[in-house]
Amino acid sequence: METNNEYERYQKASKKVKEIKGFYVHLIAYLIVIPILVVVNLKFSAKHLWFVYPMIGWGLGILGHALGVFGTDTLFSKNWEERKIKQFMEEEKKKNSYQ
Repeated sequence: METNNEYERYQKASKKVKEIKGFYVHLIAYLIVIPILVVVNLKFSAKHLWFVYPMIGWGLGILGHALGVFGTDTLFSKNWEERKIKQFMEEEKKKNSYQ
């Protein structure tokens, strides 16, 4: 019974890690491709700044991806504050126990 529960927790954690990794791959691709589009736009057709359209569209996609992976309470919510406080308290406790 315990092994089954541990396996399920492992599967859930593994899925979460893959989702986070997918988000960061998406973000890195954005950070590489958008500057290339800016350079191409400015070099070949500087009168019309079309790079803004894919930058905004793809940026909204990344925002949606981030909300899907990390949730809406990821940054600066009360839940986030509580998790960070507990994390820092645990880190301080571990640090002091080794001294």
